[in-house]
Amino acid sequence: MTDRVPPDGVRIIACIGAGVIGGGWVAYFLANGFRVRAWDPAPDAESRLRALVEAAWPALTELGLAPGASPDDLTVTADLADAVSGADYVQESAPEQLDLKRRLLADIDAVTPEHVVIGSSTSGYGMTEMAVDAVSGHRLVVAHPFNPPYLIPLVEVVGGKRTAADVVTWTAAFLRHVGKSVIVMDQEVPGFIANRLQEALWREALHMVANGEATPAQIDASITDGPGLRWAFHGPMLTFHLAGGPGGMAHMLDHFGPSLLSPWTRLDAPELTPELRDAVVAGTEEEAAGRTIADLVRERDRRLVDMLRVLGKVPGGI
Repeated sequence: MTDRVPPDGVRIIACIGAGVIGGGWVAYFLANGFRVRAWDPAPDAESRLRALVEAAWPALTELGLAPGASPDDLTVTADLADAVSGADYVQESAPEQLDLKRRLLADIDAVTPEHVVIGSSTSGYGMTEMAVDAVSGHRLVVAHPFNPPYLIPLVEVVGGKRTAADVVTWTAAFLRHVGKSVIVMDQEVPGFIANRLQEALWREALHMVANGEATPAQIDASITDGPGLRWAFHGPMLTFHLAGGPGGMAHMLDHFGPSLLSPWTRLDAPELTPELRDAVVAGTEEEAAGRTIADLVRERDRRLVDMLRVLGKVPGGI
């Protein structure tokens, strides 16, 4: 659309829904120097929202505020149309109820100028199923953040069947411009990427607790003091790439592939076909981006030391 401002030209953002996620978005956008107009139907929405922004502001200040950034740039309005009036971008963050999402997105669409992109913070629904009642479904897109949105950088962006490609591109560019780490998904997947992975871990944890195999504290410690430290910078795929030694992921899959059939988890393992093996190897090599195993080991060890220091877990308290 010719009237759409460029990603770096956004000045006013409307945040529809001001709970934990919506309020987190408000705090993040304010810290980045935007003027924010918020709407939420709850009678105490404004007091809760301003309290959330106040609580988040010290951390945001420590990370660094944009010049002139201020909580005073927040306007809370009782009228939805007033909230989106003059906005360059709209972020919806209503509760995860499909009927509610459908109605609200249709209402937002009806009062928002045609050129303005409307993003949704949904954590599980696809835009295809949410945008069924919206007339201008082409400008509706999922922009799924992680709690708290003012600190966690990841946002997963994906359109629905009616979403225009340029809307996805614009949304990703805008969110990257404001400092977010953006994954543009190739297709809609229920739960997106990160939530699918979190759900698998959560499901297995519940199995272990239910069977008396581990306590919640043991489960948390197994991640925070174990693989979670590595996942903070390499993620599970590069972690297994290093587990293969000099042979990398190829050796890892060829050597340990049969163990995928071991009954360790309650999840069905996929068949390790040659196609799956080759896709995982190729994808890992692409992510490594020319870094050798030795390079990645040095990077991992350096960042682990940094992480341990930050967490106060350096042996001897050094």
